[in-house]
Amino acid sequence: MMSAALPTTAQVLALLLVGLVTGSMFGIWRGYDITAYAPTTFLEVHQGAVRGLNILLPAMAAAALALVVVLAVFGRNRPAVLGLYLAAALAIVAGGIVTRFFNQPINDQIMGWTPELIPANWTTLRDSWWTWHLARLAATLSAELLLIAAVFADRDG
Repeated sequence: MMSAALPTTAQVLALLLVGLVTGSMFGIWRGYDITAYAPTTFLEVHQGAVRGLNILLPAMAAAALALVVVLAVFGRNRPAVLGLYLAAALAIVAGGIVTRFFNQPINDQIMGWTPELIPANWTTLRDSWWTWHLARLAATLSAELLLIAAVFADRDG
């Protein structure tokens, strides 16, 4: 028989990791008005954020996803719990897909810019990045809420 400590530890770690990823994205959304930045300010801020977060956030999200999948396995005999964990996992995956295929390619372009060589269409790329950032924030926030619901449902059983 499996100790209750493993699922509890996985729940705590998953909540922590998804919370950190969601909180980071929320902080970017509420903390920065990138439309008000001059081109060189935008470049400096964005490149700094990419250097600090481009590996860390996806790694935390991947670890959270693994934990949520483990929790789904533990909850496989309880359909409501299993469904909530799987929905949380799918929301994490959705946020990861948006990041990988939409935000990161734009990040790669911006990382190649210099203050002297900011392209004329920089605001188009900035605005596209922002739109995709909001999409992944919605996905990760959904993951957080679904994970919280799953943990509460799991505790009730």
